[in-house]
Amino acid sequence: MRRITRNVTLGLLVVVVLLLALGAVPSLLQSGDPYYAEATAAEPPAEVTPIDGANLSERRFPYTYGAVSAADGDTARSTAYYRGPFGIKETFTHSVFDERDVFRQRYASSMSGDAVFVTFENVTYRVTVVQP
Repeated sequence: MRRITRNVTLGLLVVVVLLLALGAVPSLLQSGDPYYAEATAAEPPAEVTPIDGANLSERRFPYTYGAVSAADGDTARSTAYYRGPFGIKETFTHSVFDERDVFRQRYASSMSGDAVFVTFENVTYRVTVVQP
């Protein structure tokens, strides 16, 4: 292998590894403030149409699904999402705020203020983003 070909190949490998690390490392860092999706059993307002929680994907909405599946008719929280101190982490990771934005855009009729209403196993939950 010629020297220039080897150097270009090594350079590309280093760039690929750095980009992969940049995407994976922020989600592993638990620095900053913790935020949770909190599900509380509640009656929705008349103008709100709750989302059917059975149709929520556990992979697409891990925080919301984690909160409503752990609630058992009461209040429960999802796993913690740690917001990074400089705002860089949010670019590379999925957050509770991303889920709230998706609900606001696609399921606007299920929102009331900053809360989304989800029906899961015949119980309606009010899901909000909270910080302890």
